[in-house]
Amino acid sequence: MKVIICGAGQVGWQIARHLSSENNDVTVVDNNADLVRRATDTLDVQGLTGFASHPDVLDRAGARDADMVIAATFSDEVNMVTCQVAHSVFSVPRKIARLRAQSYLDAIYSDLYRRDHLPIDVVISPEKEVAEAVLNRIASPSTFDTESFLGGATQLLGIALDADCPVLDTPLKQLSELFSTLRAIVVGIRREGTLFAPEPGDQMFAGDQIYVFTHTDDVARALEIFGKTRALPERVLIIGGGNVGLAVAAKLEKSATRMRTRVIEANRARAERAADALERTIVLHGDGLDMDLLREAGVERADVVLCLTDDDKTNMLASVRAKSAGAKMAISLVNDPTLVPLMTPLGIDAYVNPRSTTVSSILRHIRHGRVRGVYSIGDAEAEIIEAQVLSTSPISGKAIRDIDFPEGALVGAVQRGKKVFRPTGATRIEEGDAVVIFAMASDVPAVETLLQVSIDFF
Repeated sequence: MKVIICGAGQVGWQIARHLSSENNDVTVVDNNADLVRRATDTLDVQGLTGFASHPDVLDRAGARDADMVIAATFSDEVNMVTCQVAHSVFSVPRKIARLRAQSYLDAIYSDLYRRDHLPIDVVISPEKEVAEAVLNRIASPSTFDTESFLGGATQLLGIALDADCPVLDTPLKQLSELFSTLRAIVVGIRREGTLFAPEPGDQMFAGDQIYVFTHTDDVARALEIFGKTRALPERVLIIGGGNVGLAVAAKLEKSATRMRTRVIEANRARAERAADALERTIVLHGDGLDMDLLREAGVERADVVLCLTDDDKTNMLASVRAKSAGAKMAISLVNDPTLVPLMTPLGIDAYVNPRSTTVSSILRHIRHGRVRGVYSIGDAEAEIIEAQVLSTSPISGKAIRDIDFPEGALVGAVQRGKKVFRPTGATRIEEGDAVVIFAMASDVPAVETLLQVSIDFF
């Protein structure tokens, strides 16, 4: 597949990294020569410096025979014009655009993207995706990561194991025997900064971060087994009233649990906008690092503090200050994955990576064939792939133990009809089944070959 990625920032670079590793023909376009150089020096891609929306630039990038254009520059307008030029001038079959401005995303304009006037096949809203990710964290406050699969029937839980976890030093195969009715399986372990797919004889130790697939009905029990609880927060404090913070606060106002929410925003104009848009949420104007203002906002009674400004370091410092002031839990928005290892030493309970969230959303639309969902783990260390099994797939009709999965891949759940069950080595995969597979990044191409999905993107 030939893909042109417009924008070589964090999201564009990560998408290029994924697609080039799967032997796709990728060209990266950006008007910043340094970003283009970084992409061509570190990835197996072609690079072109120029304005992505210019027809001559797209022509030189190979738009005449491209299968897809992904417009992920920092400008909404450039992304929209790029898709228009790709359609009108070069007849590119599929166009994906990242749009941030809420006015472009409102329902009143929804028909705009389905007309030839502005032909965008898929619109990705980073703020919306990140807001949903934050809400998922709130719904499972004792986890550092969570994502739903199989229509919400299963969940991926990221759990940090404490010293009082009751199943430490227990081989995973023994864990399955002890809790035979629990529909859950450990698919990934991060130990001392290294993520790996565990073997049945591997044990878990204090300080490990594990990724567990569980049936949604068994989430509470799974958390209890790993020493966690699932009490939903009642008081929420949001630091940062920008697009993400405002979206989260608006969702919380509409939730059935009626959480008490307060927002702190340093920019007066944004604070006034948030105050006008929200009905039951108290909005305070000021610095989220100001201890007096934090006390005024009731930080010591907060069940969770969401640090959602556009600055990673501010979010991390605000999280630390909130925890020191008595907040039970702090969740930080962090764009830079190199800062993630600092979370545990600083006592920050969970984080949301906007880049990872946006990348996962775009990948989900790129691999549209039989792949129904893609979720990126950590700094693109691994992927969760949800796919439907084809009759021609090499895994169809075989027991899992007889399938030549790479070492870094594990089946986390299988859905047959309306039934979802925990897979074992004896589980036979049938045509039409939906499977959810954890795969280390280097093993994703091999897994897609087994699923026979890489040949059918759209």
